[in-house]
Amino acid sequence: MSNLSQTFGKLGEKEAARYLKKNKYKIITTNFRTRAGEIDIIGQKDGQLIFFEVKARNNDLKGKPYESITYWKLNHLKKAIYFYLLKNNLFDWKMRIDVVSIEFNADKSIKKLLHFENVELQA
Repeated sequence: MSNLSQTFGKLGEKEAARYLKKNKYKIITTNFRTRAGEIDIIGQKDGQLIFFEVKARNNDLKGKPYESITYWKLNHLKKAIYFYLLKNNLFDWKMRIDVVSIEFNADKSIKKLLHFENVELQA
């Protein structure tokens, strides 16, 4: 991953957390890492545990940010989620996976932010 990609990735996670807090989500943790993968943001709202994948880009050369959520990415995310649940004994919670997709302008201002709730890929 290039430094520019990392810069927009971290900025995307920061802006996503700001957006979520503004919309009454409680942030539990960020950047939870396992061998299986990373969970960008873990939050809570309305009695649900929510696992957020944040995708950010500053151009459309590789498509929209949300278009990078593939079957394989979701599969790795689910493994990381399972590990988190096991480690914290949280299997009794209602839960879901959300995606926050952010497009930035060249000056790092937000061009477009989309929040997709309860994401599941269809086979």
